[in-house]
Amino acid sequence: MQGVARNFFLLAIIYAICGLMLGLFMGISGDHTEMPAHAHIMVAGWLMSAVFAFFYHLFPAARMSRLAPVHFWLTAVAGIGLVVSLFFLLAGNGSLEPLVGIFSIGFFLAMLLFAWIAIRAIRPVETKASPFETTDATGVAR
Repeated sequence: MQGVARNFFLLAIIYAICGLMLGLFMGISGDHTEMPAHAHIMVAGWLMSAVFAFFYHLFPAARMSRLAPVHFWLTAVAGIGLVVSLFFLLAGNGSLEPLVGIFSIGFFLAMLLFAWIAIRAIRPVETKASPFETTDATGVAR
């Protein structure tokens, strides 16, 4: 893995370790107050970062685009900000609710950016047929 694919994969590993540690803490202590933060870490963090990593690994042209690092940094900053602020919000710090909202919007914008990058990467490339190329009745080039 190279570039943003590698960055996203490392970020996914960090999210997984943090999410599993929080899950273990909740299980051992019996206090499941932070379950929404745990779910965000595991899904928005671990799962989505891993999916992004494998996408960029499988589509090198997307990885090389100028938007790919923007996508990584927007996802990383917004995602980490979201789960950290959500953790403290659930711990009783109600004043962080606007910050959770701001980071959520940033994470949503990162997903929209990914959709733009991914759709452009997977769309079929139209090619013009050669004037010397003939097709049969089924449309297959001969």
